Amino acid sequence: MPPRKAPTARQRRLGSELRKIREHAGLSLTHAASLLGADRTALSNTESGRFGVSADRVRTWAGHYECPDVAYVEALAAMAAERINGWWEDYRRDLTSDALDLAELEHHAAGIRSVQIMYMPGLLQTEDYVRAVFSESVPPPSPARQRRQVSHRLKRRDVLDRADPPACTFLIHEAALRMTYGGPAVARAQLNNLLEQSDRDNVTIRAIPFAAGGFPYASSSAHYVYGAVPQLDTVQTDTATGSGFLDAETSLENWRVALDRTEEKSLDPSSSRDFIRKIAKNV
Repeated sequence: MPPRKAPTARQRRLGSELRKIREHAGLSLTHAASLLGADRTALSNTESGRFGVSADRVRTWAGHYECPDVAYVEALAAMAAERINGWWEDYRRDLTSDALDLAELEHHAAGIRSVQIMYMPGLLQTEDYVRAVFSESVPPPSPARQRRQVSHRLKRRDVLDRADPPACTFLIHEAALRMTYGGPAVARAQLNNLLEQSDRDNVTIRAIPFAAGGFPYASSSAHYVYGAVPQLDTVQTDTATGSGFLDAETSLENWRVALDRTEEKSLDPSSSRDFIRKIAKNV
């Protein structure tokens, strides 16, 4: 099997989790390869995500590594069994790998918790709002690229409509609610869309007013995506130049605490709707 030229974030994550299990067992790569009857280079390529691995082999390796967490091992086996390319692969020639990896992450999410400082949550953006945001890029995208960016962003929203949608909590700062991307009409329509989306059973929207004061990581928007088991959670953070994906245990714990504290300072869902209606009325 030839190595993958560009493994996705999810493929790399599977490999890194297999490496963690090996290292927690106190085994070197050479010792593990000998124990498994595998080629050392092939094992290394699997742990980097460049080689695929079967679900049965994941279970076999985890057994040799004496991993006691059955739910964790089965979640990894399920990842290994995935063979169908997602819809985001249609955009691989047009968009960054970060954009594709985020779509893949959301597709497999058991739940999503998001905090947004200057933009509306991507999963709740209207088409006109999306177009207005991308038009502010430096350098500006070509018309063809912008169409692909907008198409991809809108396609991501389908995760909310699937048969088993992830439970989503969106914490949105007042700064994002008051930014008028695309002008007053677009901003008003976007705010009204938030109110409509908040009627979904799987969507909770909570506003963070300026009056709430400071909160952890106030300069960073973030997407906390829950995996099948807690060990497979991921945090995606936004910067002006791209995305970052965090899955170290310390990073996950810190972000859970930060989001808890931020949610404590936000308005409850009912008060948030009233708050958003008031802003929309005055746009």
